[in-house]
Amino acid sequence: MKKILFSLYTCSLAAITYGGEANDWGYEANNAPEKWASLSEKYHACSGLNQSPIDIKNTTSAKLEPLKFNYTAKTQSIINNGHTVQVNFNDGNNLTLDGKEFVLKQFHLHSPSENKINGISYPMEMHLVHANAQGELAVVAIMYKKGENNKSLEQVWKNLPKQVGQDITLNEQVVAANFLPKKLDYYRFNGSLTTPPCTEGVRWIVLKNIQSASEAQLNAFTQLLSHPNNRPVQPVNARMILE
Repeated sequence: MKKILFSLYTCSLAAITYGGEANDWGYEANNAPEKWASLSEKYHACSGLNQSPIDIKNTTSAKLEPLKFNYTAKTQSIINNGHTVQVNFNDGNNLTLDGKEFVLKQFHLHSPSENKINGISYPMEMHLVHANAQGELAVVAIMYKKGENNKSLEQVWKNLPKQVGQDITLNEQVVAANFLPKKLDYYRFNGSLTTPPCTEGVRWIVLKNIQSASEAQLNAFTQLLSHPNNRPVQPVNARMILE
């Protein structure tokens, strides 16, 4: 049993740390999202009943605990893995959730947004991906709309790696706390990673406070990938969405 748990933990960490560098899945043609589950036995979970992203609607009112972020550590590197741009962090950024401590491993971006809120899709979505010592995962999602220039994103945009596989060490350090809105009201649901291996059992936190990014910033990311990198919304099935 311990070996199985260790294997699942290793698989999950590989997915969140390296953002799915495998080239056997993608967003277009024969390796598009609707085919992920059939591409490999490793991706069988992609056909599960508790998949992400979802359209957040028909929510249930609940007394959700306040989010407790302790983000003190800075960035390590930024990589273009062909599926997204991912910023990796040194240990030291923690989220306390359900009485457990989750460590921020990385954040990455999707355009357009993967999750929807009451049917609305946003130009971009950030996923801050956390893991605890038991290998459990928690993802905090932040939506971006077109508006004013975003100073926090500006730091990342200065170092956007243009080539697939390019990994840049960040000299100008990025503080994760700068990306969090002042108001931390949120939706919560049980889901999965939105890329293969589509591991389920992920705690999803989608912040209600929508952030702004300039048209130039949004275009810089979409042009870098040259194609959308959002998985379509998945059936909610029997899950509850809390707010």
